[in-house]
Amino acid sequence: MKIALFGATGGTGRQLILQACDAGDEVTAVVRDPARLPESHPRLTVLRADVMDPATLGPAVEGCDAVVSALGSRDGRVPTSVCADGTAAIVGAMRAARVRRLVVVSAGTLTTDGDGPLTRLIVKPLLGNLFKHTIADKRRMEEVVRASGLEWTIVRPPRLTDGPHTGVYRSAVDRNVRGALRVSRADLADCVLRCLVDQEPIDAAVSLGY
Repeated sequence: MKIALFGATGGTGRQLILQACDAGDEVTAVVRDPARLPESHPRLTVLRADVMDPATLGPAVEGCDAVVSALGSRDGRVPTSVCADGTAAIVGAMRAARVRRLVVVSAGTLTTDGDGPLTRLIVKPLLGNLFKHTIADKRRMEEVVRASGLEWTIVRPPRLTDGPHTGVYRSAVDRNVRGALRVSRADLADCVLRCLVDQEPIDAAVSLGY
């Protein structure tokens, strides 16, 4: 599978590169600054482009089987539009290149469906206030994805850690996993790649966690 990856320099993006390349996929990592991506692999191509400049994204997605976005803000407490605007540019490039499959990483804080009372009434409101700008950006991103007309999957993790890749986690479609408060970036990457390999769910959100 040929995958175009946005957000490759983040912790989740690097895990996606390692796992996808090791599985035999060809990955094009789209980055503004290649110096920030020390990873190397025979199946990895690093392409310089600015996700906020739609005109530069055509070569990144041309000929790909799927596109994965792990875009995110480096400071979750300041206003940002990187996810929403970046995803809109990606969707435009995919349409032009006639690439259909899109998986994006969002956040479990966007919904309380499936959560227990403690998480729903206390934890999520606190996080919503602390990271309101990031959550607003992710919410707008999801709106862009849902209106894209593409074959999309939204992956919503809880708090991310640098724990190991276990491949063992719980997941749920269109609702959060009750009691799941964390997941490793490595297992998040595992879930994203499973969505690509299994070609499901389509036009749905997947939550995961331990």
